[in-house]
Amino acid sequence: MAAWLLWLIAAGLFTAGEVASLDLVLLMFAGGALGGMGVALLGGAVVFQILAFVVVSLGLLLVVRPVAKRHLTERTPEQIDGVEVYVGRTAEVSERVTGQSGQVRMGHDEWSARTQIEGETYEVGTVVRIVQIEGPIAYVSHA
Repeated sequence: MAAWLLWLIAAGLFTAGEVASLDLVLLMFAGGALGGMGVALLGGAVVFQILAFVVVSLGLLLVVRPVAKRHLTERTPEQIDGVEVYVGRTAEVSERVTGQSGQVRMGHDEWSARTQIEGETYEVGTVVRIVQIEGPIAYVSHA
């Protein structure tokens, strides 16, 4: 079997292992295996293929992995996750909204809605602003 094909298989196995571990280490080894494959395709000796694997893997581990990990784990206040992204957006009332029941449509999504102030109501077609989300319920106010 050709050496480049063995390196390609190794890269695939490292990548599959990364999917299971999600630690960004095996993915760097997969990059190193692709470096070894490149040397094999150029006709380099096995020693140079292994050297390329080690050098590329270490380079990726020391340079790329810390940057990638930082981008995946650090968040700024501007980066909102989950349903909080909807707070502040507008929606259209699709079923009369009161303090006890109602529905609003945000794009193609339909949400259960309630008014924030008891006694307030919004009729179908009214544009409202999402002010808070608790579980599956969006609390709305004037837009």
